[in-house]
Amino acid sequence: MAPPQKQPLELCLSQAPGWNRNLPLYFMLVKVGGCGTGCYADTSQSFKQIPQWCAEFALARGFQKGQVTVTQPYPLAARSLAVQVADEMDLTLGLEVGYSIPQEDCTGPHTLLRFCWDRLLLQEVASTRGTGAWGVLVLDEAQERSVASDLLQGLLRDAMLENLPGDPRVVVITDSALEPKLQAFWGHPPTVRVPRGPGSCPTPIYRDTVPTDRVEAACQAVLELCQKEVPGDVLVYLPSEEEISLCCESLSREVGTLHIQGPPPRVLPLHPGHGQAVQAVYEDTDSGARKIVVTHWLADFSFSLPFVRHVIDSGLELRSVYNPQIRAESQVLRPISKCQAEARQLRARGVPPGSCLCLYPKSFQELEAPSLPQPRVCEENLSPLVLLLKRKQIAEPGECRFLDRPAPEALMQALEDLDYLAALDDNGDLSDLGVILSEFPLPPELAKALLASCEFDCVDEMLTLAAMLTAAPGFTRPPLCAEEAALRRALEHVDGDHSSLIQVYEAFIQSGADKAWCQARGLNWAALCQAQKFRGELVELMQRIELPVSQPAFGSEKNRKDLQKALVSGYFLKVARDTDGTGNYLLLTHKHVAQLSPYCCYRSRRAPARPPQWVLYHSFSISKDNCLSIVTEIQPQMLVELAPPYFLSNLPPSESRDFLNQLREEMADSSTESQASSSQEFMYACVLQ
Repeated sequence: MAPPQKQPLELCLSQAPGWNRNLPLYFMLVKVGGCGTGCYADTSQSFKQIPQWCAEFALARGFQKGQVTVTQPYPLAARSLAVQVADEMDLTLGLEVGYSIPQEDCTGPHTLLRFCWDRLLLQEVASTRGTGAWGVLVLDEAQERSVASDLLQGLLRDAMLENLPGDPRVVVITDSALEPKLQAFWGHPPTVRVPRGPGSCPTPIYRDTVPTDRVEAACQAVLELCQKEVPGDVLVYLPSEEEISLCCESLSREVGTLHIQGPPPRVLPLHPGHGQAVQAVYEDTDSGARKIVVTHWLADFSFSLPFVRHVIDSGLELRSVYNPQIRAESQVLRPISKCQAEARQLRARGVPPGSCLCLYPKSFQELEAPSLPQPRVCEENLSPLVLLLKRKQIAEPGECRFLDRPAPEALMQALEDLDYLAALDDNGDLSDLGVILSEFPLPPELAKALLASCEFDCVDEMLTLAAMLTAAPGFTRPPLCAEEAALRRALEHVDGDHSSLIQVYEAFIQSGADKAWCQARGLNWAALCQAQKFRGELVELMQRIELPVSQPAFGSEKNRKDLQKALVSGYFLKVARDTDGTGNYLLLTHKHVAQLSPYCCYRSRRAPARPPQWVLYHSFSISKDNCLSIVTEIQPQMLVELAPPYFLSNLPPSESRDFLNQLREEMADSSTESQASSSQEFMYACVLQ
């Protein structure tokens, strides 16, 4: 009997030039024919062989160190792929095949094929001298340009110059549009180009104009498809989670009224806020019900959706872009790249091809869209990145190799912020405090506040707050009715939003993590469950590095003050002042004016409640209303006491800076007088004796 013939992809991989060459670190670029076709693409089932083939290669070579690790730019994608691969390979999830994402490590000592969020792998690489515990590393969807993926390539590129132990291999999967940059970056490595599988792409249908109401236009297009009863699932791309929710609500109402054969269509959202519920897009495939999946940029390249036959694309994305000069996030609505547009069209590829409706003119994409997605390293706050590089003992962030180098002012701002937080010593290296900060999977300012809570004896409360700020930052939509609004007000705390988050978490735990309890108050049950898991991880980390964990004391007068002190110790860079009592806050670090978020507890209080004069905030977003989110009232004396003196001196000229410096002088004089008075009393007591 003749041996089975190799599949096209397997043949390409096995004949890859130089794969068996004995190099310290080998890089092989797998070129996928067209974007949207990574190692788990819809357009060809053969791409699912890449990680399996790497696993077989590792077993055949008898690797004694590590496993095959496949990175993904999004945690949900890593989990989803692990579930699919374990099912297809008939292996046990958590045993031979596993995944690692925040608050969930489903791996074991015998795991050979591991899917991992790229940021978690970056943390692992930063914590070791070498490249991490893997034998073969597959960096998937490199064209997404995530910060972790770009930096991993930089660290691995530098590692090629060293004598690394073992025999590690690297595979990068990307779109052809990124080929010239990657070829130059890696020094022209061996390249494998994998052709597309059978099938053809649909011819996009473009609208003459951009609709004024994207959600309504998308819903109308979906309903028309359903009424025609053409087979296949529908994939709808909208810019934001808010629009995804509105679209799902509208479609859920409308599809039930359609007169069609068979079961009614299922409307399913697909975005990070939905947590593990996104697995519903893979369930009930045999029921015959059409699925209408509504998503955004999350599903441009990730997630295998093989039954999609129709795509409706808005052509836009809403992204957060960090401005280092004002330390603020901007919500930017912009056209998707040509690479993303093609990836979305390829979702409907098949025999025969499906359909792709673009809710924009063809000229809109040709004239305004960039070729590739923007590098996230040029759009994010770099403080966590610089802290990680310092931990890797890279003295100057500018020395690290980047596919696209971030702006010098962004790196300088990150270094300045870390210096203010006392994470750097006089030589610019990590201080002892900085080493501890780098242990925490938290933004540096939040990690600093958590460490300060050890000094102020409010660790239990700060652990809860850190988990909530990371996983479940409160209410994200207005109440739907008066009853829901009343239930929300009962959770508000007089001290502000930070204490309200702690109160929400404790009430959630007391409810037994009840889903109905969350729904009645407009809270995200999945996010609160994640916060509960994350808090447990933080407790374990505190115990591992031998930091004290205080007993709960939430609500006592002393605890209220101690919690504020811990917050100010980490968030003194994020303080604003209402200078005229109207609720217009001037930020200390620059002269931008902002208002409290509509979901802030201070705004929900009945008039004539006056807004607090000095506030500490968690985030500032430049949008249509310039909001300060998660706000707590503080006293300026606390800021003067806990913020570094040189930070106050370096503030831009303003009435607030003058007030704080004057207050600092008064407090210093008062302290000197108090010390002098104590000395005189001591001398007088000695004379009496």
